[in-house]
Amino acid sequence: MKLSRRVSWFLLAFGGWSWFIWITFVKNLWNDGSGLAFDDAGDPTAYFWVHLLLAVTSFVLGTVIGVIGLRGVRASRRSTD
Repeated sequence: MKLSRRVSWFLLAFGGWSWFIWITFVKNLWNDGSGLAFDDAGDPTAYFWVHLLLAVTSFVLGTVIGVIGLRGVRASRRSTD
């Protein structure tokens, strides 16, 4: 399968955006003072674990999508050179 240059750049940007958004979210989750992520004793709650799992999954998917986009960009540059 061959990706267009536009689709490749979109996938690469999506992968980078995913990392940016979820790193920010994890930082905010880790520093949560509202009581959602950590209970009164300072132990992680179910909310913390579920959202950490979502973040890790998004990191993995963002990385895979970004790598596919990067490969597509590289392939399109090779074919035009």
